[in-house]
Amino acid sequence: QVQLVESGGGLVQAGGSLRLSCAASGNIVSITSMGWYRQAPGKQRELVADITNNNSTNYVESVKGRFTISRDNAKNTVYLQMNSLKPEDTADYYCNAVVWSRSPYFRGTYWGQGTPVTVSS
Repeated sequence: QVQLVESGGGLVQAGGSLRLSCAASGNIVSITSMGWYRQAPGKQRELVADITNNNSTNYVESVKGRFTISRDNAKNTVYLQMNSLKPEDTADYYCNAVVWSRSPYFRGTYWGQGTPVTVSS
């Protein structure tokens, strides 16, 4: 019904930057929110940042001031600009979207496949 395609992950040295993107497509009436989660080996998945349809944002404390989430509603795309990257940011990053669809009218939560981010020291 809805697909999320992520891109932008990769390898970077500490202090560097990456920009992740996630485009949603499919049976979309509206998107309530989009966000980014991450999961490092041996750790639980955590919310990194999310953004609502009125552009309200929130971030996990550890990335405040370094990461910026933004959204292009016309393209159903969310971005995560990651600056001043640290080794502890290393994880698989997953896009998430809460989407209203039609036929029937329902709400679903969808996940991208994950894109790896590795920050070397």
